[in-house]
Amino acid sequence: MENKVLLVLIDGLRPDALEQCSHLFLKKFMHKCSYTKRGLSVNPSVTLPCHMSIFHSVNPDRHGVMENIYVRPPRPVNGLFEVLAKNKKKSFFFYTWEELRDIGRPGSLARQEFCSYEKYGRQADVCMCLRTIEALKNEQPDFIFYYMTCPDEVGHKYGWMSTEYMDAVNFASETVKKIVEALPENYNLIITADHGGHDRTHGTTMAEDMMIPMMFYGTAWEADKEMNNIGLLDLAPTIASLLGCEPDSVWEGSNILSDNNCI
Repeated sequence: MENKVLLVLIDGLRPDALEQCSHLFLKKFMHKCSYTKRGLSVNPSVTLPCHMSIFHSVNPDRHGVMENIYVRPPRPVNGLFEVLAKNKKKSFFFYTWEELRDIGRPGSLARQEFCSYEKYGRQADVCMCLRTIEALKNEQPDFIFYYMTCPDEVGHKYGWMSTEYMDAVNFASETVKKIVEALPENYNLIITADHGGHDRTHGTTMAEDMMIPMMFYGTAWEADKEMNNIGLLDLAPTIASLLGCEPDSVWEGSNILSDNNCI
């Protein structure tokens, strides 16, 4: 059966929040995965720069996006969506923060759907979760990226590790549970964050901002195996490998599956 990949990103999720939240699904599910509680974000640890680095496997000083405003890279880098499209792979993107619209070039996505968290709150994350589940059940594209806003927005409003933030982490755990319950056997699931946070902000090189949880689930991965020395730059090469595609020559990250130092 051909490998497919679902990438779920929970914006602003700290590893210690998973340890402390009352909804136990993600905490327990981690041990069914290859995982790390010390995945590495990028500097600046800000949402759009992080996502550009995830999908282009280069640091922000290379792709040129240093804040939450998109700018065209000074030297173009083919991103994951472009590499997959070149290899005739079908990609879907479901998201709730509009600034992410430019992480894939026009024509590289078979479907791109947006529901505004700013307008609808966490119901937007629920809506895109349901659209992800529908796609898994009915269309099974080669690659799906589902982005969830809620913990980051709540962190900025009330503070990371506040009661309200922990409630948002519980919500994220329940939302991912629904996706896992609908996951077809031929999908590899990757769950990550882009950055953490402290007080009511993020973007520094503090451990609270830079350390993220990362989980890898499916037939390609060993259960309950802790990994080291991995981060956001490694996601695009790893996903490309799972889908039988060669990474772009300028990508700086590593394919986690082929790096013996990681597992």
